[in-house]
Amino acid sequence: MRVLTGLQPSGKLHLGNYFSAIKKILDYQSKEELFLFIANLHALTTFRSKEELKNFTLECAIDLLALGVDPQKTVFWIQSDVPEVTELTWYLSQSITVSQLQLAHSFKDKVAKGFVPGAGLFTYPILMASDILLYSAGKVPVGKDQKQHLEFARDIAERFNTQFGSVLTIPEPDIDENTATVPGVDGAKMSKSYKNTIDFFGTEKEIKKKVMSIVSDSKAVDEPKDPETSVIFQIHSLFLSPKEKELQIEKYKLGGTGYGDLKKDLLESILTHFAPYREKREELSHNLDYVHQVLKEGKEKAKIVAQTKIEDIRKVLGIYPF
Repeated sequence: MRVLTGLQPSGKLHLGNYFSAIKKILDYQSKEELFLFIANLHALTTFRSKEELKNFTLECAIDLLALGVDPQKTVFWIQSDVPEVTELTWYLSQSITVSQLQLAHSFKDKVAKGFVPGAGLFTYPILMASDILLYSAGKVPVGKDQKQHLEFARDIAERFNTQFGSVLTIPEPDIDENTATVPGVDGAKMSKSYKNTIDFFGTEKEIKKKVMSIVSDSKAVDEPKDPETSVIFQIHSLFLSPKEKELQIEKYKLGGTGYGDLKKDLLESILTHFAPYREKREELSHNLDYVHQVLKEGKEKAKIVAQTKIEDIRKVLGIYPF
């Protein structure tokens, strides 16, 4: 089955990205036909700096390759390199109503928080539908916060097919209810928006500073501590085997270990886990010709699929050439 997913290049990758999305992406790569893109067009809804977008897009590509995205197994490209996706967005915009778009939770949430929306944010679900439908994705992994957008994509495809014939594949959602919500250093969900992330490709000094800033209560060194309520443990447990987790829980409950040392345990796990990825990333950052070649080849593969689908859609719509 073809699986499609994308990541926005909105800043440095962090532990939340890794445990909630990237590990799953790498798992799909070994089992399914994976289409993975860097969603730089979607990123335009949140920032406008040319240099920022350019740099973040390249950095995201390097990060994903360093973490194990294999261009021999995965079609990997930059969203804007296949402009058929924006053409399809216009066609699909005829198959969804304004009132439907006004129900989008993500749009309403941002407006409620004082974000001044552009039309791009309002029509974001249509571009997302185009990403999915252009490549005939059978399955789309989404978080709970994106479930509604996938439902929009399914509604659009069904409406389009009813009117013009069975041209579009109806995608199935893959929502993992057990996907970890990784807390940030302040205890809230880890997010760039909250500035509470731990960026595993930062310098060791930067990672240590973030880890040591994780919130904790005022229990003294000798006092037992509750791992269930500890943000330190909640993050650390993501790296631990069941046996290691048991030993760490025991360390919390026995007392005699301060939060500073527990944070050092977490820091060691982060640095150990990501050491080979950090080394690979360093190599890639000095071999940008290879990175650009990978993205070029991925674009060509994605474009073959996209052009075939857009030609089918043009035909049923009566768009010239006939």
